[in-house]
Amino acid sequence: MEKLLLGVLLLTFLSEGMTQKDLRGKVFIFPKESNKAHVSLIPRVKKPLKSFTLCLKASTDLTRSYSLFSYSTRSTDNELLLFVNKVGEYKLYIGNTGVTFKVSLSPYASIHLCVSWKSASGIAELRVNGKPVGRKRLRKGYSLGAEASIILGQEQHSFGGRFDAKQSFVGKIWDVSLWDHVVPLKNMCSSCYNGNILNWRALTYKARGYVVVKPKL
Repeated sequence: MEKLLLGVLLLTFLSEGMTQKDLRGKVFIFPKESNKAHVSLIPRVKKPLKSFTLCLKASTDLTRSYSLFSYSTRSTDNELLLFVNKVGEYKLYIGNTGVTFKVSLSPYASIHLCVSWKSASGIAELRVNGKPVGRKRLRKGYSLGAEASIILGQEQHSFGGRFDAKQSFVGKIWDVSLWDHVVPLKNMCSSCYNGNILNWRALTYKARGYVVVKPKL
């Protein structure tokens, strides 16, 4: 029965223009600034999150602020947001509350970001290119809502929309994975895709506007 239900849900997603693909070796390319271009991601499981690990890779020459990963619910715009204020300055929001991490980076280098958080301790940890950046206290006891709109390339100022072109991402994003638990980041390999919430090897998504999927160079 569960397999049948999953099959029906998958057919529903595909009929609405969603695509499920193994994206190993592929990237999402956002070629230009826009208030429309984005990728909507459909989680494999919908559940409240009391902890998570999020990993992704990105490459851009932007020096202004932009959104990398936006997880919004109907009640909370920035339920989970990974945002770049400027080169080397990352802001993590949980439940509309944010903390800032700073790291020295080349403005044009590709980056591998992993962030984890656990409600019970309220500790958020960020690693960039495999190196620890720091740990910050954030929203101890909080739980992320289950019914979320998850978007790459834009920050959501309301559920699923109200995008600002000046906060849009321009560049490439790939290897996106999300787990419902804390993965020890010191053990995180550079090519792990097997998140149980979002899995790059079986990603269900819909690209809207000027977004291109291409092999990674």
